Amino acid sequence: MGDSPVRDPLDEPLLLTPGPLTTSRSVKEAMLRDWGARDGEFMAMNARVRSRLVELAGGAGTHEAILIQGSGTFANEGVIGTFVPRDGKLLILINGAYGRRIRQIAQMVGRAHSVLEWPEDTAVDPAAVAAALAADPEITHVSMVYCETTSGVLNPLAEVAAVVAAAGRRLLIDAMSAFGALPCDAQGIRYDALVSSFNKCLEGVPGVAFAICRREALEEAARHRSVHSHVLDLIDQWRYMERTGQWRFTAPTHVIAAFDRALSEHAAEGNVEGRGARYRRNCQVLVEGMRALGFGTLLADVVQAPIIVTFHTPSDPRWDFEAFYDSLRRRGYVIYPGKLTKADTFRIGCIGRISETDIRGALEAIRTTLTEMGVRLTLPAAPTHSA
Repeated sequence: MGDSPVRDPLDEPLLLTPGPLTTSRSVKEAMLRDWGARDGEFMAMNARVRSRLVELAGGAGTHEAILIQGSGTFANEGVIGTFVPRDGKLLILINGAYGRRIRQIAQMVGRAHSVLEWPEDTAVDPAAVAAALAADPEITHVSMVYCETTSGVLNPLAEVAAVVAAAGRRLLIDAMSAFGALPCDAQGIRYDALVSSFNKCLEGVPGVAFAICRREALEEAARHRSVHSHVLDLIDQWRYMERTGQWRFTAPTHVIAAFDRALSEHAAEGNVEGRGARYRRNCQVLVEGMRALGFGTLLADVVQAPIIVTFHTPSDPRWDFEAFYDSLRRRGYVIYPGKLTKADTFRIGCIGRISETDIRGALEAIRTTLTEMGVRLTLPAAPTHSA
């Protein structure tokens, strides 16, 4: 698609964040109409959205899409409570805040678990996962974050999935910041459930998350019925929508309408391949431009996902993140503070309805802001860690 889509003036400010993110004008306009939750056209929209999600996952005929009101964390908790039996054990792979959140969920819902943990700038090691599974036969399920937006590190999903399958265990994937732009085809990667949300790489608006679930695993989960929550019972949510075409509770009508439009735009861009190509180009332009300004990246290129990039803050004593943030915000660009536990950083996202031209505009705003602040940077050394 080249440098399209072009930024629309109504999309101010530009959200260079991991979500919520900038959406197209047409996605916003889809929310201008009110819908009745029992209206036939709205129920058809529900069915269409679920079918499209399954197709995007490569799971037609074998998988189901379950929609749940709330953020992606709601769906993650629903998946853990629904799929991990009360007598099961979850191995959680952690290299950032979202892996730690999954551990917190497992603790809260009373599921036995163990963890493997890596530094936030280091990808998950499949060999370590294989060793942990061989050492502990009580482990029934493995949970991994595909793209850990704490740092932007891309974890080796296909390799980990192969290890889990070879060990006869079940995989649960947090693909929050990956689904729709990075490959995760259900025919090549075996998993029981994959979680994401409307307001990430599919460029919808916040309010609904979803789980793509293997139907056989769903039916097995329905037999052991270990879920701890009525609201987050994915089995009940699935069965009710299958039976009625409706939501169990108040339908997020405007969010669904916007997402239906967002999925059409995703298809027009070339689905996962097209969307991913734009994000990769955004990321390349951002990293090259920031390094040219003197900013160092936390991650080596080999583990950098084209979703969000973490930069080290300058050592210049005149640097002040709040002043930097406010100056960029006045110029129409919103970035994110760092989320690391051990490094002083900030983050800039590459996703949403943004283009290479938008990234170049942000780089110019950063250059101007640094001059105004009197901050001087020296060219950084490239990161050397790679795994």
